[in-house]
Amino acid sequence: MSDIAVILPDGTELSVEEGATVRDAAFEIGPGLGKDTVAGVVDGDLVDKETPLHDGANLVIVTDQSDEYLDVLRHSAAHVFAQALQRLYSEAKLTIGPWTDDGFYYDVTNVDLEKEDLEAIEDEMRNIIEEGLDIERTLIDREEALEKYADNPYKRDILETEAAGDDELSFYEQGEFEDLCKGPHVESTGEIGAVKLLNISAAYWRGDEENDTLTRVYGTAFESESDLEEFLEMRAEAEERDHRKLGQELDLFSIPSVTGPGLPLYHPNGKKVLDALENYGRDLNDDYGYDYVETPHLFRTELWKQSGHYDNYQDDMFLLDVNDEEYGLKPMNCPGHATIFKQGSWSYRDLPVRYAENGKVYRKEQRGELSGLSRVWAFTIDDGHLFVRPDQIEQEVEDIMDIILEVLETFDLDYEVALATRPEKSVGSDEIWEQAESQLRSVLDASKMDYVVESGDGAFYGPKIDFAFEDALGRKWDGPTVQLDFNMPERFELSYTGEDNEEHRPVMIHRALYGSFERFFMVLIEHYNGKFPFWLAPEQVRILPISDDQIGYAKKLKHELGDFRATIEDRSWTLGRKIREAQTDRVPYMVIVGGNEEEAGTISVRDRKEREEQDVTVEEFRDHLEGEAAEKRPEPDFLADEE
Repeated sequence: MSDIAVILPDGTELSVEEGATVRDAAFEIGPGLGKDTVAGVVDGDLVDKETPLHDGANLVIVTDQSDEYLDVLRHSAAHVFAQALQRLYSEAKLTIGPWTDDGFYYDVTNVDLEKEDLEAIEDEMRNIIEEGLDIERTLIDREEALEKYADNPYKRDILETEAAGDDELSFYEQGEFEDLCKGPHVESTGEIGAVKLLNISAAYWRGDEENDTLTRVYGTAFESESDLEEFLEMRAEAEERDHRKLGQELDLFSIPSVTGPGLPLYHPNGKKVLDALENYGRDLNDDYGYDYVETPHLFRTELWKQSGHYDNYQDDMFLLDVNDEEYGLKPMNCPGHATIFKQGSWSYRDLPVRYAENGKVYRKEQRGELSGLSRVWAFTIDDGHLFVRPDQIEQEVEDIMDIILEVLETFDLDYEVALATRPEKSVGSDEIWEQAESQLRSVLDASKMDYVVESGDGAFYGPKIDFAFEDALGRKWDGPTVQLDFNMPERFELSYTGEDNEEHRPVMIHRALYGSFERFFMVLIEHYNGKFPFWLAPEQVRILPISDDQIGYAKKLKHELGDFRATIEDRSWTLGRKIREAQTDRVPYMVIVGGNEEEAGTISVRDRKEREEQDVTVEEFRDHLEGEAAEKRPEPDFLADEE
């Protein structure tokens, strides 16, 4: 039997026999590692330790000290849930139960479950964990597997689709329970330290709303009770910061049923925040030489066929017939920008050409995937598209990354960087993709920035650099992106006249600073817990007259505060209630005025941290606000010295 070579994380090659498994490779490295092996990561996929390796495979050995171990543990916890469910509800049918970033879920049917039922299932899960049942992998031939699931159409669907070519199927057994599964799993149910069932919801089989509705139970698992407690505390904090809850409390946005799913309405308070974000982005674009353009929401599908979206994105598009012609709501802004560029006549001296647009786009997500502002049907991208000469690529990408880093620093967001490479569904030649990926990698390497490679996560038209930002609770969200595109200029036959007086093809760079306004707004609401920085707050100052006698003085002060977003609390409430209401509304500053302040021509200033200073001149306060807004300081700091 001949040998094959696998690639280890440090880039070295390990020679193993053909047919060797992940565990075999671990034993080749060392007997201790072989004994400790729980699973493996092969070409980016988490797999069972008995998975055979192929020549050239990229291999990471997973032990109980690896980051991936928690995923394996949670996958096993999903099986423990399924076993507990069938002990209590023998009629329940199982479908799929994968691990997730926060835990696991299992989709089931043929059983009526309410949230109140989860406690009993959770108790039975703990019994199974205490029993310390061995979790063992077995291989069963296809006919036997089909017979096992004669009355379970969901498992048979799996056997007939993703497992269609397998003569032997992988099952995992623990006690009386068995489940069709590729793994990986821990050795015993006793390795699961702590479990918690979190929620229950409806879900469609395969995520398709045309299919059966199932019951989805969410849970989580950890190695220890202390880890679980920490997670539950963080979860409670996340619920407190939930943008849907705060959006209602602060009157920022709503998604009523009459608009349709995933179609948010922005109320005046929310629109003021969005305007502040848009103005900040416009200032950055102006500084870097972008020209604003505008494209319609609807195009003939001829455009989407030319761009490649029709073939690669059709299922996610809203299509309609108008006068026997097919039109599509735009899922992206780039074809419109390419069309604008094509209308011009360009010399090499004119490049780079930089277009920007805060363009509304539409994507037909499954209803079950829609959630607040994080995933919607209609959203606005702070889009930018650059048309550059090949020799300008690296400088322009560097400049874009500088803008993105400035944005992330302004909002005090930590971030991670990834180079996303060619996906399975893509357009363009191997040579074009290799060139594009090489140039983005060159920029990242030159920046000395830490990054990971996410194989297959690029756009269908080109590779990209993605920034994922981390909010105050440590959650990661997709954000800014830089995408290199050699394909769309080819499809649209874009050209410029070179120094040699010949026609040349420009390169197109796609970039977004926020990603989308909707998701970025969502992240900011939760990141700041509704306590927006002064420059971003929908209401920056609330003037609180102690009595109706000071209403006139309050109006004069509002005028003197100029363009700042100031309001007057003129309801006949006590001062204490007015202050409490302003703090509940998270207003950065309160200006309190009574008879003494009016007589002296001064104000008392109080911030939302309950710091207060009296005998302040309006000019002094206004000058401070101008500086705080211009510098985009993260917290109100007029009274910072009072702490």
